[in-house]
Amino acid sequence: MTDAPRPDEQPQQPDEQLGRDEEHVGHQGQGEAGAHASAEPGGSDEFDVQVPDDASELTDGPTGGATDGGATPEGDLAASYLEDLRRLQAEYVNYKRRVDRDRALATDAGVRSVLEALIPALDDIHLAREHGDLEGTPFERISDKLESALGRFGVERLGEPGVAFDPAVHEALMHVEAELPEGAESTTVVAVLQPGWKVGDRVVRPARVSVADPH
Repeated sequence: MTDAPRPDEQPQQPDEQLGRDEEHVGHQGQGEAGAHASAEPGGSDEFDVQVPDDASELTDGPTGGATDGGATPEGDLAASYLEDLRRLQAEYVNYKRRVDRDRALATDAGVRSVLEALIPALDDIHLAREHGDLEGTPFERISDKLESALGRFGVERLGEPGVAFDPAVHEALMHVEAELPEGAESTTVVAVLQPGWKVGDRVVRPARVSVADPH
């Protein structure tokens, strides 16, 4: 004889029974999956991956930039900048040479202008010295200082008795008969009438001299 259900006992709801069945099935599935994973060689921590020795094999083609034997835009730009730099350097060197040359020419031109203005006074000093009017006087020291100052600017006096006549630096005003130094074989300067002057390699005025020929 079957006991009748008590009033205080409630029958199980269908939803609760369904939840228990799903939980049971989930535990059973996890157990089977774990057993299947443990049965595979090496477990789940090992993978059979082939890595090439050359890392470049990982890419199928160039990733950008220059190809073998090709030029990049960056390389072309650098070459252009280098060419511009070389051209500017060459222009600067030429400019510096030109400036230095022009500066030297301007300096020489200035010195020549001053010398040309002083030549009459220098001629008077030469005549006074030839006549002995400077010896032992204060003006002798002044004339020496003046010629020394001109020498510091590249001014050189031309004309000395006894040297061979050179038409590049001498102007013969007189041709005389005179005894020449021993060994003279060409026309020789015997007297300086007015000294000549030059600045650097340029003659401002040739020395005016009298000359004699050897016998």
